[in-house]
Amino acid sequence: MINLTRNWWLVALRGLLAILFGMAAFIWPGLTWLVLILMFGVYAILDGLFAIASGMFQSRYSHRWWVFLVEGFVSLIAGVIVLLQPGLAGIALVLVIAVWAVLTGLLEVIAAIRLRREIHNEWMLGFGGFLSIMLGLLMLFQPAAGGLVITLMVGAYALIFGMLLVALSFRLRSFNRRPGSAMKTAR
Repeated sequence: MINLTRNWWLVALRGLLAILFGMAAFIWPGLTWLVLILMFGVYAILDGLFAIASGMFQSRYSHRWWVFLVEGFVSLIAGVIVLLQPGLAGIALVLVIAVWAVLTGLLEVIAAIRLRREIHNEWMLGFGGFLSIMLGLLMLFQPAAGGLVITLMVGAYALIFGMLLVALSFRLRSFNRRPGSAMKTAR
């Protein structure tokens, strides 16, 4: 807890980044969707290249080196397909984002429950987690809604979650400034 209150500015920075991303999604929704898809394609290619290199280096030390090689080629091919046909990758990306949103939302709710004894207004983190779960479930049940709608939903989520994180960071900052608060959390 003491690290969280001392590093309140990291929570604030995370919130500001989410707010900026959310604003970009509303200002340039088509561009944001395309950038998300292309970023995934570039990531998959780089991941594939690193996995192939890892497999080559592991060939001296492990008889399972070929797994890294196969994984690398699969990732490389997926990245090339995404870059050549970004529209086909849209649905896959929607599903990846949906699963990510649900899983991170669950973790944020768990963190809020664990923090309830240590800070006040932990509901902000829990509510952000709830919104993340709801967004993910909506995307899982409506994957064909389209990149534009998904981008706007993700943008709205990012704005709300970013504001909640900024509010939480100020609560953490004020908690850190209370006399004796460092002593309570150090025990």
